Amino acid sequence: MSRPLLTRAVDTVLDRSLVLGYTTIGLAVRKALPGWPADPAPGVLAGRQVLVTGASSGLGIATAAGLADLGATVHLVVRDEAKGGRAVDRIRAAQPDADLRLWRCDVGDLDDVRRFADAFAAEVPELHAVVHNAGVMPPERTESAQGHELSMAVHVLGPVVMTEALRGTLRGGRVVLVSSGGMYAQSLRADDPGYLTGDYSPTTAYARSKRMQVELAPLLGERWADEDITVAVMHPGWADTPGVQESLPTFQKVTRPVLRDDAQGADTSVWLAAVEPAPPTGRFWHDRVERPTSILPTTRPSADSVARAWAWLADAAGLP
Repeated sequence: MSRPLLTRAVDTVLDRSLVLGYTTIGLAVRKALPGWPADPAPGVLAGRQVLVTGASSGLGIATAAGLADLGATVHLVVRDEAKGGRAVDRIRAAQPDADLRLWRCDVGDLDDVRRFADAFAAEVPELHAVVHNAGVMPPERTESAQGHELSMAVHVLGPVVMTEALRGTLRGGRVVLVSSGGMYAQSLRADDPGYLTGDYSPTTAYARSKRMQVELAPLLGERWADEDITVAVMHPGWADTPGVQESLPTFQKVTRPVLRDDAQGADTSVWLAAVEPAPPTGRFWHDRVERPTSILPTTRPSADSVARAWAWLADAAGLP
C-alpha cells in the first residue's frame, strides 16, 4: 500500500529520532497518520499452525496471544516448561478458546534444536509461520553447548538450524526473526562472531547478533526461496519486557513512562506472520513498515564481510 508523502516524511523523522520512533509516542503517531497498514483480517489464521520461540514471557507471550486471537494453533517453544505452562495459563485466562500447545527446546543448543524439530515435524506436517523470538543477554561471555558465543547461538544459529530442519513443514510459509534497533549502533563483525577479542559487553554482544540477523536475512530468503518461504526481520522498538527490566534496569527506569507494552512490541511480528499477501522476503521492518538496515555509513557492511559472515554461519550451523 502506498503511503502519503507527509506520512512518509513524519515516519522517517520519528524513526531517526529513536526516542520518539521507538516508544509509545511513535506508535501512536504512526497509527493516526494516513496509510497505516491495515490489520490482518479477523480469523485469517484459522486452521493454521504457528510456532513462537521464547514464548514464556514478554514479547513471546504477546506474540503467541496475538496469533491465537487471529485463529492460529500456536505452538509455544520454551526452555523452562514450568514457566511456559504459566504463559499458557495467562493466555487462556484472557482467551479461553485459544488453541495452544507447549514444547520444550533450548534454542542455544543446536543438538536440542534438531531433536525438537524432528519431533515437531513428525506431529505437525504443515507450518504456516515460525517467529524466532527467543533471546538472551548474559552478563558475561557465555558459550553454548557447542562452544558458540551464546547471543549468536540463540539469535542466529538456533533459528537457522531450526528453520532448516523444518523446511519441509514450512513450505509456502513465513519466518520472522525478532531483532533489535540496537543493531544500528554495531557493524557486522564477521571477523569475530564469537566475540573472542576485546572487552566483553552484554549489550554489544546482543546488538552484534542482531546485526548478523539483519544482514543475513536476504541470503536466507534466497536459500529458502525454493520452498516459497519468506523471511522477515523486525524490531519491536523499546518495550518494557522482562529482559529489559533484568538486563538494562537503568534504561528501563528512565524510559519507563514511554516504553511500549508487550502487545505493542509484538504488533509487527504478528502482522508479518498474518498479513496477506506475505511481505517481500529478506527485509527489515518496524511498525509495519520496511526500514533501512543501516543509517550510519560506518555500519554498512561490505560484500566481503557479508560473504564471510555467511561462510561462518554455514560452517557453524552445518548447512549443506
